[in-house]
Amino acid sequence: MNKLRIGIIGVGGIAQGRHIPAFLQLRDHCELTALSDVNLERAKEAAKEYTIAHVFEDYRELFSVVDAVCICTPNKFHAEITIAAFEAGVHVMCEKPMALSQEECERMIDASKKADKVLAIAYHYRFMKASQAAKKAMEEVGTPLVVRVQALRRRKVPGWGVFTNKDLQGGGSLIDYGCHLLDLALWLMGNPKHKTVLGSAYNNLSKMPNQVNQWGSFDHQTFNVDDHVTAYIQFDNGASMLFETSWAANIKDDAEHLSISGVDGGLSVFPFEIYTSKYGMLVNSEAAWIPGEEQAGLPQAQNFINACLGLEELVVKPEEALQVSRIIDQIYESGGKNI
Repeated sequence: MNKLRIGIIGVGGIAQGRHIPAFLQLRDHCELTALSDVNLERAKEAAKEYTIAHVFEDYRELFSVVDAVCICTPNKFHAEITIAAFEAGVHVMCEKPMALSQEECERMIDASKKADKVLAIAYHYRFMKASQAAKKAMEEVGTPLVVRVQALRRRKVPGWGVFTNKDLQGGGSLIDYGCHLLDLALWLMGNPKHKTVLGSAYNNLSKMPNQVNQWGSFDHQTFNVDDHVTAYIQFDNGASMLFETSWAANIKDDAEHLSISGVDGGLSVFPFEIYTSKYGMLVNSEAAWIPGEEQAGLPQAQNFINACLGLEELVVKPEEALQVSRIIDQIYESGGKNI
């Protein structure tokens, strides 16, 4: 079997913290051959550290030495680079969110189909052990009725990178963090079509002076993205979702919660538990052991490689990531007046 030659475009924290280590662990199946970054010195330093042969400032020059790319740039450039990669005949794994808008996502999918190349979106929460267990256990839940999602952090606005730059990122806590659990919830539900989205977006806390923030400092005067978002989503099959995400909530502790109540039973993902009624009793079940990798980036990278080699289907299909972006767009449209 030929090794897949992979290039990384954007050599910041997510590339060096997740994707490069994952691909390096899969040397039997792929080869990291190139890096590209607008900060050429950063790319050169990373190439030296990880022993990667080629370094480019212009990502277009990278396409000639790879079969696939992993895009880790600010969100603004996801669509542009993805489409250019497909025009060059290269497979793509793109960091989440898929793009800044539904329209950009649709263009990416069209380009993927035209090129007949793989388009994967890096919603790595699907690859977590508890998430994989929950997917298998959905038969215990039966038809989903009510889904509850919380992705909440207490005063942890990212004070590095471009996370608070609306022009480059398109938004804040929703498009950066909440999108992960939104995607996971939709996947567990079987990706039903949504029909109604009612949302509210806030950034009152992060606009205040004298910030107490655990993840670095930022300029409260120029802060123009959301730090807290709520939404109520209804689906064509009758199910509903109660959704909340925040970078800066005034809460006791961070909270990462996803639970589903269905016709036959219910489950929670974090921690993984199943709730049923059996033998005339109410029964709570938990797994004593769940197989799989501790780092979700590894099975995510393996799935992308195998999909490019025609060995398996993508776990995160681009049409599913498009739905996430559609809902994000509609939440912002509904609740953006608060910002």
